[in-house]
Amino acid sequence: MKAIVFHQQGGPEVLQYQQVKDPTPGQGEVLVAVKACGVNRLDIWIRQTLPGVALPHIEGSEFAGEIAALGPGVEGWKVSDRVLVYNARHCGRCEWCLVGEQNACYKFGIIGWVTDGGYAELATVPARNCLPLPPSISWEVAGAFPLTFLTSWHMLMTRVEVRAGETVLVQAAGSGIGVAAVQIAKLAGCRVIATAGSDAKLKRVKELGADAGINYANQSVPDEVRRLTDGRGVDVVFEHVGPATWEGSLKSLAKKGRVVTCGATTGPTVSVELRPFYTAQHTVLGSVLGTIRELTEVIRLVGEGKLRPVIDTVFPLKEAAAAQRRMMDRDIFGKLVLKP
Repeated sequence: MKAIVFHQQGGPEVLQYQQVKDPTPGQGEVLVAVKACGVNRLDIWIRQTLPGVALPHIEGSEFAGEIAALGPGVEGWKVSDRVLVYNARHCGRCEWCLVGEQNACYKFGIIGWVTDGGYAELATVPARNCLPLPPSISWEVAGAFPLTFLTSWHMLMTRVEVRAGETVLVQAAGSGIGVAAVQIAKLAGCRVIATAGSDAKLKRVKELGADAGINYANQSVPDEVRRLTDGRGVDVVFEHVGPATWEGSLKSLAKKGRVVTCGATTGPTVSVELRPFYTAQHTVLGSVLGTIRELTEVIRLVGEGKLRPVIDTVFPLKEAAAAQRRMMDRDIFGKLVLKP
């Protein structure tokens, strides 16, 4: 098969499009013929510096395709079934897996990081990680939402439990995860204030349902939030950027406001003033991916058109390096998708 492989971590130039041996599904696994794979910021970190990567490596954590072969012991699937891959590796036996919280598994890992992933024509995954993909969802769309929409859903619906009538601030709303957050918050009945780095992106975010927009390139986010909320602040901040937005996120909170975060795109370290946490009773929650049950719900809503993944550009698999460079340049709105 053809795949994108890197033999050492580094810049985009380490990504090589080459012929490699076809993988064989093991016990309880299936072989998936990949039809589309999303490109994520995680892919860049894996390619650059993240530990725990076995070399040579094939990344790609967000993909869908058709079952091409069944490994020993697999039941309930057949060759040619359309599947979407749940991207959390989990044991299926620990106390968290047994209650359906696979993203808290003690052996948690992400497909495409701790194992080879979907930057390839073929990939092996545990059969328990496969979910049926309805025919109403195209391959391109299927490669554009499993990671981002699931992560956003878990952050908003499970971790901070947004409620109808609340005001939600979505930082960097033009990103794949931000596009998802805007739509999920609106579906929950919230008022959404979105930030982006250009007026053009803000226009598109508003078309997805955002009620107001803030251009963080030339406006103070906390000042604009106070103006838009009559001095009150927001109930929830959807945060995934890190140091570049962290202080503004905290300053934008209303009394008893909550920040939920899933990432640190601009760095891993922030400084925090403790007093607002007890005087204003603020809360910060961390979040990672989501559960199989939640992904099943997201698939249903995408299939019904109630959530709409946004695709910026579809690249052929061999142009994965160009796609990652495009993401690093930040001149995108929505998702980049690779197609073998």
